Amino acid sequence: MSDFDFDLFVIGGGSGGVRASRVAAAHGARVAVAEEYRVGGTCVIRGCVPKKLLVYGAHFAEDLADARCFGWDVPQCNFDWARLRDNVLAEVTRIEGAYTGTLENHKVQLFHQRAVVTGPHSVRLADGTEFTAERILIATGARPQIPSCPGHEHGITSNEVFHLPAIPKRILIAGAGYIANEFAGIFHEFGAHVTLINRSDQILRGYDEQIRDRLLQISMTKGINFRFNASFRGIEKLGNGQLRVSMTNHDDIDVDCVLFATGRVPNTEGLGLETAGVEIDDAGAVKVNDDNQSTCASIYAVGDVTNRVQLTPVAIREGQAFADTIYGGKPTKVDYSCIPSAVFSHPPLAGVGMTEGQARTKLGSVRVYTSDFRPMKNVLAGRNERALYKMICDGANNRIVGIHMIGPDAPEILQVAAVAIKAGLTKDQFDQTVAIHPTMAEELVLLR
Repeated sequence: MSDFDFDLFVIGGGSGGVRASRVAAAHGARVAVAEEYRVGGTCVIRGCVPKKLLVYGAHFAEDLADARCFGWDVPQCNFDWARLRDNVLAEVTRIEGAYTGTLENHKVQLFHQRAVVTGPHSVRLADGTEFTAERILIATGARPQIPSCPGHEHGITSNEVFHLPAIPKRILIAGAGYIANEFAGIFHEFGAHVTLINRSDQILRGYDEQIRDRLLQISMTKGINFRFNASFRGIEKLGNGQLRVSMTNHDDIDVDCVLFATGRVPNTEGLGLETAGVEIDDAGAVKVNDDNQSTCASIYAVGDVTNRVQLTPVAIREGQAFADTIYGGKPTKVDYSCIPSAVFSHPPLAGVGMTEGQARTKLGSVRVYTSDFRPMKNVLAGRNERALYKMICDGANNRIVGIHMIGPDAPEILQVAAVAIKAGLTKDQFDQTVAIHPTMAEELVLLR
């Protein structure tokens, strides 16, 4: 019998922590998890899951309008934000219960309170209880970053946006990453007047330039306003409850809500990691090696708290790799190359592999194939919105090194295409594949 209370103590019950806990317990480890908020983490509770449900809800705005062109006699429809909000929150609670049940079924002991590290093998709960563990796993994720401008306390983040009492008539969204662009599309479809501000003159840095430019063009056509090269000077709350936002290079603007979507910061503050010699980088992230091990041999970290790739599926893979390596006798390292990603904007976009710019810099000789088309549904609905599919190939052997797309269901289509990129397939092999007609996905095997 071990001299420790647990073989593994996990701090954080999000995607990475839950996966690591469940798998380690399945391998026979005695595991405990401490979660101070709700089991499931950012993704399940206040991130990708409830956001995607709002995206579904937002799509009905255009779908109902389009339905008339398809012969449906659709009456004037009113949107009930409170009903959607409460239904989404109920679904979040259901999924949280499923996550909790998974831990309980694997005999993982769950503590619904904050835990901090007090040494290489010890932790202390908020109620003062102390435990020892042979290993400690930090899986505390990240939190929204809030600009340090005067009046920042009047803004909200993605943590609070799912609990709004009503849809604001005018909302200012700060940032230009995936969270900002997703909520810009959501609030616009719900009827809000949306203004997005960003410190630079680009959106979605890291995505292919043609694809992100297409989203910007479509968003502006829909009526979303963009203010580039703008930094906050301050936010003032007026007597009527409105917020007056002042910024550089642009006039002041009065809005009903300010949403900060300006990045995320690893949750390492106040965890006591310094007591065990765990090093933190300049961004506040836990430094780890390829085996998720920190500078303290008995303490590991996975997920957003390491700031490697802040994506839920990556955190899950890291948790799985950790548990399989340490407790399953199956050494596993996460492959961070060729990770697909998506932005559930309106319309959505997705990409995997190198962008055209990256490929030209790295490979020199590249071949680019595109399809710029209007989806069949948009044609009959009278919408001019166009989809764009793009394939980047190595000029030396025509091996596909990147696929990027924007249009309806782009993330669903790209998931399968990502397998082909990972497998190193060539453009010729795509060309030899018979198309499924009529579909949007067939454009991938008809690119010229």
